[in-house]
Amino acid sequence: MNFTRWSARLPGTQRRAAARTDDLVTDDRLSEGAVPAARAEQLTVPVPAVDELPVREVLDRVPALVALVHGPDHRLAYVNDAYVVAFGLRSPGAPAREALPELDEIGLLPLLDQVLRSGKPRTVKSRKAPDGRSYTFTCTPVTEGDGGVLVFATDVTDHAEAAERLRASERRQRETAVTLQRSLLPQELEEPDDLRIAATYHPGGTEAAVGGDWYDVITLGGGRTALVIGDVMGRGVRAAAVMGQLRTAVRAYARLDLPPHEILQLLDGLAMEIDANQIATCVYAIHDPNEGKLVYASAGHLPILVRDENGVVLRAAEPTGPPLGTGGWMHASGSIPLSPGSTAVLYTDGLVERRNEDLDEGIAALERALAGATGTPQVICDRLVRSAGVTAEHDDDVAVMVLQHPAHTGPDGELFRNAGLELLGGVEAAPRARAFASGVLTSWRFPVELHDLGVLAVSELVANSLQHGTPPMRLRLRRTDRRLIVEVTDGDDHLPRRRRAEPGDESGRGIAIVATIASNWGSRRMPGGGKAVWCEFVLPKG
Repeated sequence: MNFTRWSARLPGTQRRAAARTDDLVTDDRLSEGAVPAARAEQLTVPVPAVDELPVREVLDRVPALVALVHGPDHRLAYVNDAYVVAFGLRSPGAPAREALPELDEIGLLPLLDQVLRSGKPRTVKSRKAPDGRSYTFTCTPVTEGDGGVLVFATDVTDHAEAAERLRASERRQRETAVTLQRSLLPQELEEPDDLRIAATYHPGGTEAAVGGDWYDVITLGGGRTALVIGDVMGRGVRAAAVMGQLRTAVRAYARLDLPPHEILQLLDGLAMEIDANQIATCVYAIHDPNEGKLVYASAGHLPILVRDENGVVLRAAEPTGPPLGTGGWMHASGSIPLSPGSTAVLYTDGLVERRNEDLDEGIAALERALAGATGTPQVICDRLVRSAGVTAEHDDDVAVMVLQHPAHTGPDGELFRNAGLELLGGVEAAPRARAFASGVLTSWRFPVELHDLGVLAVSELVANSLQHGTPPMRLRLRRTDRRLIVEVTDGDDHLPRRRRAEPGDESGRGIAIVATIASNWGSRRMPGGGKAVWCEFVLPKG
């Protein structure tokens, strides 16, 4: 009984029972030597072995492109139907350079020579062929006869196009991040009177997402300058955006004219509010030409390097606090000499850090490069970047800032002068200060109008210090090629502020007068206690 003919007509339960009955009957008959007709037919169907299949017919049905070449000049022996559909009919017996010009166009013929000589298969991935599609080619040696190469090409156009779309998206994201990064950096550096400064920024190569390196120069007034460089950990638009917020905050905090370590304390708290998962390193330094040094604080950043007038390179020592965004730590300020004739370098880790080298080795190499670098700040900046091997394919962002404190000699030295006077309390202090200022400004050959304004500013600042300050008191006059600076220091920590004086008030007009006649004015607390109040006048050109 043939079960397959009638079991489909039975309900499920009956069908299963019938199947079991049929199996029993079949087993009985088999034991008696009887074989069912259908099963006998199945046993007599021949199954061909793999080595008996017609190879050409199989290759003609394969969707991949197949070509077979023989001999040292790779004469064409066979191409399958898929190859003909892709590139057209081919003439057997011709050399591959003539018969298969598409392989020559994509540079595959040298690979055929290599496979034939070595006897080892080779693969090239995602080559775009003349038909506009992309293929992965596998070339396998054939040892029969004179030897040959079997070329097997798999269509990977969809994968190649998806990969290209991904690369294009990454390029657009990187271009966006680089544009954002560059727009957040200063387009033009401020130019202090006593410093010559140059800076450069190099984004990482195309395979590296842009980071959050930044730098800035901030003139604080009174001849002082703040210098900042930092690096936000992380990559891409987010790091650049965090960098922009920190740079803006630094400029705002700098107007408070606080010591460097207090600026970093404020930045640390802000960094935690911006993004608790991102940290940043930073150096904030202040240059005062009257002190001849850089006062700085570092939040996990690399040390400042200074080459003095004799060519000796100094490395800024501790203190170095933890990076911004870690919270709960106290930073401290240190100092390094920056006398006339000196050059200082501030930089990010991309300039000195290499995967196969210790960081100290990179800093030591930078010290050697700085020791031999001369010229303008921009020339030195470019030379340091080249000596570090930074190219367009560098795997990390690089920011470098070079500043020089030039030594003014000859006629130029006449444009940079200092004069100071210790003030003793008493009724004679103010007249003495006015007489001193008048004599100094006359010797500096200032025009009468500027001379009179300078003497008036000295009179008001000294009077304010005598009334509200405590000893020791000092008057300092300084001229540069661009401005006149008047500064009075005393031992009291209370900072003056401009206020409106009522008609009956006997005081409160001094700072208002100074703010009116001067180009700029300000005050700050001194590191050792006390305060300094200053004002400045822009010199007429020529």
